[in-house]
Formats: sequence, structure tokens, C-alpha cells
Amino acid sequence: MTTIDVNSLLLQMRRISAQTEMPAIRGVGEAAPAQKGSFGDLLKQSIDGVNETQQKAGQLSTAFERGDPGVDLAQVMIQGQKADLAFRGMTEVRNKMVDAYKEIMNMSV
Repeated sequence: MTTIDVNSLLLQMRRISAQTEMPAIRGVGEAAPAQKGSFGDLLKQSIDGVNETQQKAGQLSTAFERGDPGVDLAQVMIQGQKADLAFRGMTEVRNKMVDAYKEIMNMSV
């Protein structure tokens, strides 16, 4: 198990927070509106995005099974892989958050 330098961790968190507060550049002259919200809101949006991806994969799969002429196997497989990758990514983020929580809870004050 590795040890974490608290000061460097806080510095990284502040940098990430500062980067998220700046508007992202989309194109020449276009900037995305800055979204301010809590970490919980961001996490909920991410989970909702993964859920939406999985639902879309399920809908495409069902449409293909019914023989819908507008849906081909490649679309179904790609959407299924996207849903799988999104879910695995979310699971890894959750695992890292749980590990960080455990490590913070074990710190002596």
C-alpha cells in the first residue's frame, strides 16, 4: 500500500477544481458555459449518463432482436461495448473513492 502526501493531494484537488471552474473551449470563439455544482451533482450526472448508455444499448438490442430494419448488428455491438466500458469505468471510480475514503478515515489527526 502506498502512502499519500496530504499536501500534494490537496494541491492537486485545488488545481482540478480551478480547471473545472474555467470555461472549456469548444471551438474557435465558442466557450462552454461554466457549470458550478457540488461533487454530488457531478457524480449523479455521471451515473445518469452511464444509465442512459445502458438503456440505449438495451433498446438497440431489443430492436435488433425484433428484426427492426434500421438497426444492424454493428450498431448493437458498439453500443453494448460503450455501455460496458462506461459501467466498468464507473466501477473503477467507485472503487478508488472507497479506497480514498478508507485511507482518510485511517489518518490520525
